[in-house]
This record gives sequence, structure tokens and C-alpha cells, in this order.
Amino acid sequence: MNRRRFAMIGTRRLVGGLMFLMFGIVFVAAVSWIVLGLWNYAMPTIFGVPKIGYWQAAALLVLSKILFGRFGGSGRRRRFVSGWGELSPEERERFRKAMGDRCPPENA
Repeated sequence: MNRRRFAMIGTRRLVGGLMFLMFGIVFVAAVSWIVLGLWNYAMPTIFGVPKIGYWQAAALLVLSKILFGRFGGSGRRRRFVSGWGELSPEERERFRKAMGDRCPPENA
């Protein structure tokens, strides 16, 4: 009985993993087609560059991932906000005065 239960769990994990892999491949393929369409629609008209194929669009997607990090953003804002919380009130005021000339308040 236990052996059969463990076999079922292993089969579920395998099927779940394969489904995850399949959806990942479909997602990357769909995003590559979107990049292909956007590039071929806009770039030749605006900049006069040649149209690209599917594999070039996929390579462009990989290149952008390498250059710019993950697609959801790099988390820089989170690091800044967490660092801001660690400053004392005096340090915050000193920072605001130092940045006052460069960055006007948002409500101004």
C-alpha cells in the first residue's frame, strides 16, 4: 500500500514538472512571437532596420534578459525602501537636504 502511494506521488510530481516545463516553453514561444511582431511592425518603419525572424526574436529576448535582468524588474526600489527604513530621522533629514536641489518634492 505504501509503495503504491509513493509511486502515485512520484507520478504526480513528474506530470506536474512536465506540465510546468511545457507551459514555460509555450510562454517563451508566445513572448518571442510578440517580440517578432512588434519589431517587424515598428522598427523597419521608424529606424529603417531589416525585419527579423522568429529565432532572431528569441535571441533578442534572451539578450534583453542578460542585459537588463529579470523581466519583472530588478528590485532596486525594494532595496532603496528597505535602506530608507534603516536610516535615523537625522540621517533622513540630512539626505533630504542634500537631495533637495536635485529632486524637488513630488507635491510641488
